[in-house]
Amino acid sequence: SILIVEDDLSLQRLYGMILENAGFQIIGSANNGEDAIKMYKSFSLKPEIILMDHRMPIKNGIEATIEILQINNSSKIIFASADNSVKKKALSIGATSFLEKPFELNTLISEIDKALSKSNSLII
Repeated sequence: SILIVEDDLSLQRLYGMILENAGFQIIGSANNGEDAIKMYKSFSLKPEIILMDHRMPIKNGIEATIEILQINNSSKIIFASADNSVKKKALSIGATSFLEKPFELNTLISEIDKALSKSNSLII
C-alpha cells in the first residue's frame, strides 16, 4: 500500500494511475506535508511506502519525513523531487531512496519493489 504526497495534482494522479496499473494499492494522496502527517496518523494499517515530494506548501517533504519517522521509524519513504540539493538531507534523516525529477516511471516502480523487498527479507 502506498501514500502519495505531492502538491502537483496532475503528477499525483499520474503516479496513482501508473502504480495501480503496476499492481500497487494507493491508500491515500496528500497535497502537502501537514496533510500527509495527519493522514498517516489516521491510518490504523500504515502504508508500506510513502512517495514524498519535497517542495510543498505548509510543510515540506523533509519536515514531513522527520515527523512520520518519529511516529514509525520503519516507514519506507521514497523521495521524488526536482530539488537535488535535498538528496543528502533526505537520505540522512532516513528516507529509503531519492529519485530526482524527472525520472522514468519504471525507475519509480523498481525503487518501490526494492524498498518492499528490503522490508520483507528476514535477517537470520
